[in-house]
Amino acid sequence: MNTDLGKKVKELRIANHLTQDQVAKALGVTPGYISNVENNRSLMTLRMLTYYAQLTGMSLDYLAGTIDSDYKETALDRQIMHLIKDFPPEKKEKLIQLIQLLEEYN
Repeated sequence: MNTDLGKKVKELRIANHLTQDQVAKALGVTPGYISNVENNRSLMTLRMLTYYAQLTGMSLDYLAGTIDSDYKETALDRQIMHLIKDFPPEKKEKLIQLIQLLEEYN
């Protein structure tokens, strides 16, 4: 995940010829809050990120960055576990066989 959101926020503000005061007024926060975000002392809430994306004409995913691959793998594992948790044992065994066949095929 992007660990330098503050840098992006500041670069976008400057690229859009906005002052911290103007951004703060548009978002309904204090200039100090914007300064803290830009200096990575505070994080924007999802709501603030959404408003900031609209203000600067950028997408929310550009601001938020990409998801770490470790997180994606964990999320997939959880999704699989959720999908099969109520399977009866015989269905789980068939699923294991199917996965083994897929491994052999690849």
